[in-house]
This record gives sequence, C-alpha cells and structure tokens, in this order.
Amino acid sequence: MGRWLAMVLVLIGASSYGLLSSFIKMAYDQGFTDGQITPAQMTMGTLFVWVLILFHKKSWVNPFKGPWIKLGLIGIFGLSLTTIFYNIALQELDASISIILLFQFTWMTIAMDCIVKRRLPKRMEGIAIVLILAGTLLAVNVFETNWSELSFLGILYGLLSALTYSIFLFFTGQVVSSLPPLMNSAIMLTAAIPVMYILYPPTVFVHENGGMLMLWGLLLGFLGQALPTVSFNIGIPRIGSTLAAMLGSVELPVAILAAYLLIGEPIGMLQWGGMALILGGIIISENKS
Repeated sequence: MGRWLAMVLVLIGASSYGLLSSFIKMAYDQGFTDGQITPAQMTMGTLFVWVLILFHKKSWVNPFKGPWIKLGLIGIFGLSLTTIFYNIALQELDASISIILLFQFTWMTIAMDCIVKRRLPKRMEGIAIVLILAGTLLAVNVFETNWSELSFLGILYGLLSALTYSIFLFFTGQVVSSLPPLMNSAIMLTAAIPVMYILYPPTVFVHENGGMLMLWGLLLGFLGQALPTVSFNIGIPRIGSTLAAMLGSVELPVAILAAYLLIGEPIGMLQWGGMALILGGIIISENKS
C-alpha cells in the first residue's frame, strides 16, 4: 500500500470520529445516557468487525500467533477508555468544548514520540503544532466561552479522553503485527469489552427502548469503533504515529461541520479561519525538515 493511500485511510478514520460527537448528542437528546450509549457503541462496533472478518477469508488467522497481548492492552487503554471518557465529557459539556479537550491528543502524541525517541520536535512539527492549536482555539470559539460555568468533571474526562486517544495513536504505530488489519482491530475491540462491561453491565440492553438503543449502538459502533479502528490499523503503521496525530486534526473541522449540519450549531468566521489554520498545519506537518 502506498503512503498516500495510508494517509487517506487515517483521514477517513479521523473524520469518522468527527461525526461521532453530533450523533452521540442526538442519542442523548432522545433520553439515553452515557451508561447506555457506551456499551451499545462498543458492543455493536466489535460485532461489526467480527462480521467483516467472517466475510473476509484472508483475515481467518489464529489471533494468538500475533502480538495479541500488546494489541489487547491498546484496546483497553486506548479504545475502551477513550470511548468511556469522551462519552462522559459529551454528557457533561457542549460538543464543541468536548472536542477541543479531546483534541489535545495532537500535542500529547507528539510529546510521547519525542520522549520515547529522546528527541526534540522538528522545526516543521513545531510550526504545525502552533497552527493546529491556534486553529483549534478559533474553531471552537473558545474566546466567548464562560469557562467558570463549565463542569469540572466534564473537563477532567475530556482531557483524560485526549490522553487515552494519544496512547492509542502512538502505540498503534509502534506495534509490529503480521496479522491482517481486521484481526488486529478485532483483538483490540474484543479486549476492551470486558473492561467496559465491568463499568457498564450489559443489562442496559434489557429495557423498553432496547431496540432503539441497539440501532444507535450500530451507528455509533461503526463510526466510533469499526471504521476508525480498521482504518488506523492499516494506515498508522505505514506513516507513523506523529504524522497520524497531525492528520487526525481533520477530526475537528469535520466535527464542527457535522454539528452545523446535524444539530444546527452555528459556524462563525473565526471558526472557518480556525479550520483553515488546522488544515494548513496538517499540510506543513508532512514536511520532514
């Protein structure tokens, strides 16, 4: 697979995450809680990937012949916890604020790479980070936000979701696996399920709106688990975690556009300017100097 195709797959995965927040907000508006949405999303997303494996014979391999322990830990600490933390943040905060908190994964991932490799950020990485952070502040209209009225719990979980998401991005780029990408994804997701069920027992499916909850779980599981996990497992090992973090910046403009189109949140000129800065940062980040 070529480098550009791998980059496109990472962009697709990040865009899928961008769509997710608006749909989760819509589910909350129908009366569901994070304790219901999270297990539905994770369960259906995991089943979706296993169904894909069923119809893809090249993925019929023994999962225990690969680095299944490392992949499982990434699933637990990267996928499961990110979903749990971010869904709580979305219930406590507006979508735009939750997004900016999650978006701190950009510099966290680069910081992890610099610490592990014992290096300083490259010049163009530094410029890209500045552009992306500045664009993020503009894109979420942070200057008109009354931070004193925000939920401390929501802010805490939003930042935790950024940390666990950066763990997912970084370590996905570090693990070398000979398993097919679909099987890598299935291992990650399956390992995350028991941890998630400890926090949110699957008894939430047994109630009068269980059918609607499962439908929401199917949509959110596809957008939040199946599509991005498969895309990232294919793309990130080919381009590295640092570039993946930069390309993941597209999540923010996608999220803002989705909020405008799906739930009617307005987009001002500053937000358009912020999205332009973010895209500029993504382009600059590809420069290797």
